[in-house]
Amino acid sequence: MTIINSNIREIKKTNKKEDSFLDFNSITGGDIRHDWSLKEVKEILDLPLMDLLWRAQIIHRSYNPGYKVQLASLLSVKTGGCSEDCSYCPQSAHNETKVEPVPALQVKSVLDRAKAAKESGADRFCMGWAWREIKDGKAFDSMLEMVKGVRELGLEACVTAGMITDSQAFRLAEAGLTAYNHNLDTSPEHYSKIISTRTYQDRLETLRRVRMAGITVCCGGIIGMGESISDRASLLKVLATLDPHPESVPINALVAVQGTPMEDLSSIDPLEMVRMVATARIIMPKSRIRLSAGRKQLGREAQILCLQSGADSIFYGDTLLTTGNPEVDADRKLLADAGMKVNFCQE
Repeated sequence: MTIINSNIREIKKTNKKEDSFLDFNSITGGDIRHDWSLKEVKEILDLPLMDLLWRAQIIHRSYNPGYKVQLASLLSVKTGGCSEDCSYCPQSAHNETKVEPVPALQVKSVLDRAKAAKESGADRFCMGWAWREIKDGKAFDSMLEMVKGVRELGLEACVTAGMITDSQAFRLAEAGLTAYNHNLDTSPEHYSKIISTRTYQDRLETLRRVRMAGITVCCGGIIGMGESISDRASLLKVLATLDPHPESVPINALVAVQGTPMEDLSSIDPLEMVRMVATARIIMPKSRIRLSAGRKQLGREAQILCLQSGADSIFYGDTLLTTGNPEVDADRKLLADAGMKVNFCQE
């Protein structure tokens, strides 16, 4: 900590004129803020890369000494046939992709997969349902059983299944659900170009219900969907002005899938993902920043930069719902080569 404080003092001294309105105390372990302005967030996102990485690393080391990384496994329980029209999603019924609707997996099958994930080193098990919203009945009752079973295995349990009612949120909390994932995807300004079947406010209302039930929030977004740098800053600003911040913030890069309206979009420059991760770490110091979809496009070096500057979790397993992910052995080698420690603590 002495080294960290010395570095902070040195940066303050050498960059005093450069920081303008941005108070460096606010991004170096000071009070957690929920009043970030778009101008402030964009200024951080636009910093010279070496300055951005330096500042992010100071905070990351302060809040995550030893570079501990949580391994999370993600399973698609109900695949395809979703009524939403998300332009990026191969599971949307509006998009003509190779993903065919598949009936939901049974409870035993899901718990067997959870057990296998734990044996492979994961300590968080995430389950996804391709639904616009959760419906009460047999399927929801099975979800509750899955959550209970995952928790009994000693794993954190996360669910993503669209919009949710107050009653459903409280029932999931009673079952022991650790976290509910509901991404904002992009900025409020860019949102209508991506989705028309659900509003931005619908998403924020779902987050409110999850929070009111006492479940932790997992909420992030996707870059590479034709958005501007200001859109990226705006997304991060929305997340960083939630009070409290989401406990988990997945940062995804678009995986352009044939048959979706975004199939022809080019892959992002890997350093764009590094910038998003670093900025998220600076403005949300205590959140778990999850390096999520699109890792196969990044390469080892960019992933290590993300882990160094802010990411403290990766999704672990050969697939993410319906898109590819680095193989388990490759991830083990990546973490070992980078000197990362696996974090098994509960949130």
